[in-house]
Order: sequence, then structure tokens, then C-alpha cells
Amino acid sequence: MEKTSASRTFARSVCPHDCPSVCALDVELAGDGRIGRVRGAPQPYTDSVICAKVARYAERVHHPERLLQPLLRRGAKGGGEFTPISWDAALDLLAEKIMTAVARHGAETVWPYHYAGTMGLVQRAALRRLGLVSGWSRQRETFCVALADPGWLAGVGVKRGVDAREVVDSDLIVVWGGNPVHTQINFMHWIQKAKRERGARLVVIDPYRTPTAEKADLHLAPLPGTDGALACAVMHVLLAEGYADRDYLAKHTDFSPAVEAHFAQRTPEWAAAITGLSPAQIVEFARLYGATQRSYLRVGYGFTRQRNGSAAMHAVSCLPAITGAWQHPGGGALFGQSGLYGLERRFLHGEDAPNPPARTLDMSRLGAVLAGEKRDLGDGPPISLLLVQNTNPAVVAPESGRVREGLLREDLFTCVHEQFLTDTAKLADLVLPATTFLEHDDLYQASGHTFLQTARALIPAPGECRSNQVFIGQLAARLGQAHPAFALDAWALVDRVLTDSGKPGADALHAAGWLDCAPPFEKAHFLDGFGHPDGRFRFAPDWAARGERHATMPPLPDHQDVIEKTDAEHPFRLVAAPARNFLNTTFGETPTSRRHEGRPMVLVHPAVCARLGIVDGDVVTLGNTRGALRLHARAGSGQLEGTLVVESQWPNDAFIDGIGINLLVGAEPGFPGAGAAYHDTAVWLRPA
Repeated sequence: MEKTSASRTFARSVCPHDCPSVCALDVELAGDGRIGRVRGAPQPYTDSVICAKVARYAERVHHPERLLQPLLRRGAKGGGEFTPISWDAALDLLAEKIMTAVARHGAETVWPYHYAGTMGLVQRAALRRLGLVSGWSRQRETFCVALADPGWLAGVGVKRGVDAREVVDSDLIVVWGGNPVHTQINFMHWIQKAKRERGARLVVIDPYRTPTAEKADLHLAPLPGTDGALACAVMHVLLAEGYADRDYLAKHTDFSPAVEAHFAQRTPEWAAAITGLSPAQIVEFARLYGATQRSYLRVGYGFTRQRNGSAAMHAVSCLPAITGAWQHPGGGALFGQSGLYGLERRFLHGEDAPNPPARTLDMSRLGAVLAGEKRDLGDGPPISLLLVQNTNPAVVAPESGRVREGLLREDLFTCVHEQFLTDTAKLADLVLPATTFLEHDDLYQASGHTFLQTARALIPAPGECRSNQVFIGQLAARLGQAHPAFALDAWALVDRVLTDSGKPGADALHAAGWLDCAPPFEKAHFLDGFGHPDGRFRFAPDWAARGERHATMPPLPDHQDVIEKTDAEHPFRLVAAPARNFLNTTFGETPTSRRHEGRPMVLVHPAVCARLGIVDGDVVTLGNTRGALRLHARAGSGQLEGTLVVESQWPNDAFIDGIGINLLVGAEPGFPGAGAAYHDTAVWLRPA
């Protein structure tokens, strides 16, 4: 789909970098395989608004440091010395290494390590399919929503909620554990509409004063990991002061005298001792929420990245059930919409026929896996071949010191398929050049909105870059894996998924621009029943259905006291939050994003600075039992004294000591199953 505007030609595309937003784009085609400006398309949710980092995507796609040819390591591992080789030689070498490793150790010695560097369903599925049909070690995906999902599903029962566009009908918008100014600019756009057109009030609950919190009418900054306590105390007030809709509770939930008696004990004073907030702050928010029928709760990801994140999510998700906000236009809640689309993906993933059994490894425990810990490997072989795609674990995986040690193992062969020479690629044996979203076809669903979208390649792949689907198909052929999905091009796979799902075909959907999968009001607001067999929201969840480590979960909404403890040696809790100009490690290579972010800094409360003799710009050391690193301090009063904040996943070389913040983040999983606890870290802070 192309259109001309003021003698400029624009073509439609979709941003692959952020699962909530999945923005519809209009990309300027500048000729000679280059793009110019990128702007938001008039898709009803994107509404022509996109973030600045994608608006300047030409800086990334045409970056002089794009990988353009296969590279083979020479010299010592981690030395950064590579020599160019041909694709045929690279594929032959990789296939030989895989077959040799499998012959020596068995198929589970290979780990296809991949994640969400692209949100495109087809390109993301290729490596997963190859691993599945080959019997390689499977992967438990635990970086993002592994803790949030069980908590939401425990109460609501299905992963969907009220359309984000409905906030224009809201009188109160609560952003709990999110910073849309940085991470979901489209939703912030809809919030601003509601404030302008309806006078809606905005409440932000976040451990520090984010740019979103600066725009709020009320900001609550609890200590990290205490959101469940805050939610329970709010419900105490709602019930005690007559804000609960008891008719709604009786008709649509499993609310019981036992639940009410439980909340009667969760007073604001009880929560204040846990959260660091005052009882008055808790009561103020509870009364505002309870007095507003059209209250929209936008539940974020950040507060769930604690070991008690699932319990916290469940407690927070109970709020609109107490007040009956689900019944009203502009009322209810949204966490994610992935349960809307109904896509049939068994063929895409290679799940349409029996596959060899294989163990499953937790991606967040990469360091432990590569160290050979039996807890992780079970009775299977060590990992001797790692095939990495769509992620940069040398930076983003917890315990990055251990991850680096593992990647430097001489008996480990690592292949990385990437767009840039990332920290992980620098530690690899073989590096292969990958396409960006502008150079391949794909299919996209969203978490934060209701639109299904397709995108075609708009410019030729530079140099020798190959897409995930092409590369994995060629590798599969060399390995003798003949699943028919490997032989299809990406657009044919898009069409297959859509037609298998009863949707318009690829060409028809692309011509239409997008397909809105939003359900009608009654279904979106669960007035026809929540996602459990009895149709009721559950205050008393079945945690056994949500994870194998469920025995420690609270039987009713509560604060689960399993977070990493502070003590005299480690008195601070660290939040490793997203930055505005990066998206995890994507955009860390672009000069404008680097310039806008400046350098890695730790945000410290002024009282702590005064107590420790720290002034703005001083070099300080953060540390715990996992390691220590130096960075610059910045004073900021928008958080409690016990909270420290470091924004973004910077490349390791941006830090003084050459290793990033996830050095300090532990890989011990959360409950009830697994999940990376990126914001659940106890540290010390000292002047350097």
C-alpha cells in the first residue's frame, strides 16, 4: 500500500519492536533502497502517533555498522576479531557443528535461544520450529510476561480486557506499574485525549517519578515489590466505606464472607508498613477510585517483575471487580489483548505433527545452564551449541556476569543471527547478518490494542542480510528437516496462518490495512462471563493451574513476602527500568538515542545523597553478592529513600567497568512457575 504526499512516496508498514503498541507506520521511500521519514499511520489505535526512536528509523536501518556479511571468529573468544566468510560456508559449518554436537551428546545439547527482538509472528517462529522438530532443548520464555500472565489469568481467566481507546469515556485512568511516556506513547496519546475532552484524572503508581507520573494528578511511589499490599489495602477501604458494588460481586465473582474477612485485616496501616506510603495516601487513592464508576485500570508489566509479581498482579486485577467498574463505558481494566486474535499457529510452529520429546530450559537462567547446574539441565547433556536469534542475552539476561562466563566457554559453539555486532555477537563463534522489519514480510498481533496487521518488505536487504525464515529454512535443509513450513516464503506463511484461522488472506488483509478484532461491549467488559468455566472472576484462584511452584502462593489476594530482602549490607531496592530512547538493547547503537540518553546513571533520593556525601554526577558503586559496577549518580526526589533506579539496558561498554546493570539482577525465578525478577534486587550504594 503506497501513497504520495507532497511529492513524497510513503508505504505502509508495522513496527515490530514493542508488543503493546505494534504501531502502524507510514514509511517514506527515498529511492535507491533507502527510507526517509517514518510516521504513524492513521490506524484507529496508532492514530498517526509513534515514538521518536522509530520516527528516526532511517538512522538505524542505514547505520554504517549494520552487519552485512557472515563472520567467523578468529583468535580468542570475546576478542572481537572476525573474518568474512560466504553464506554457504557459514551454513555448512553450522550444520556440521550441530550434527557433531548431536552425535556426541544427543539432540538436547543444542539450545535455540530466541525471543522478541521482532514481534512478527512468522520471522519469530522459524527457529522455534526448527528446534521443535529437531528435538533440541526447548525454551521457557521468561523475560517479559511469565510472572504477569499467571496473575492476570488467576482472576480474569483470559488474556484480554477493555479496548484502550475506551479511555476517552473514562473519568479516572490508573496506570499501575507502567510508564507509557517511555514505552507506550500511543496509550499516553489516548490518556491526553481523555484529559482534554472529558477532564479525566490520571493516577500513576510507580516506584519513582517517571515522565508519566509527572503528568499525573496523583502519584503513589511504593517500595518495589509491595504492590499487592497496596491493592489489598485499597480494597479494605472500598469495602469498609461502602464503595463496593455488592450486587456485581454476587453476580459476577466468587466473593465470599471469607474474602471479606481477609480484606478486613489488610488495613491501610498494615500496608503502609510494607509499602512505605502513608495510610492517608492509600485512603486518598482508594476513595478516588471507589467514587469513580468509569475508572480504567491500565495494568503494566513493571510491578510484576518481582518474585511476587503474579500475586501482585492478581491483587491489582481485583480492583474493578470490587467496584463493578467493568459494567461501565470507560471502566474496567486492560493488561493485554493476545487472547483476542484466535490465530491457528500449529503449522507455523511445527506443532501439527508429533515431535521428539525434549527438556525445557529457562531462558532467564542462561548463566546457570551454561555453567552446567544440574537443577537446570536435569539428567540431560550440557549445552554445547547455542543458536541465538532475536535477543541479546549477554546484556538482557539476569546475572550477566555468569552469562558472559558461559558464553566464553571454549567447548561451546555459539552462532548469532543479528543486525549489529551486539555484546552477544562479540562473544560468538559465528555471526550471520539479519534483515530488519523493512526488509522482510510478516504478520503482527498486538498486546495493547485490537488490530491484526501485515507488513511487506519495503526495501531490499542490504549486503548479504537474510531473514529468519530464509536462514532457518536453509539450515533446516542441510540438517534434513523437511517440515513444509521451511520451504514456504514468509508471505505464504502469513497467508497460511490467516486462512487456517478463518481470517482474510494475506493479500486481502494487507490491502485493507488492518483487521480490528475488538469484541462487542458486553464481551469486552466480561458482562457475559469471565474466562473461567463458571464465568466468575476469582478472588480465590486456582494457583495450581498457573504453575508448578504454586504451594507458596497466597490463597486470597495478598502481599507475598518472597522478594529479595534488604538488610544492613544491602539496604536499597533496585529498579532497572526502561529508557525513553532505547527498547531493551535495540536502538542502543543509534547515535541520536545514545546522545539523548547521555550515559548510564543511578537515580538516588537527595536525602541518601546527603547522607553518603554524593553530589550530582559523582561516580558511585552499586553492588551485591553477584558483583559490583560503577556509574554516575543523579539526585531525584520522586521515590522513597530505599529505592534506586537505573534506566535502560545500555550496551555493556557504556558502563565504566564494561558490564551492565543485569550483573546485579538475580536469576532465581518468581512464583508460581518462573519469570525474570528484573526489579527485585537488593543492593548497596557507595561513593566510588
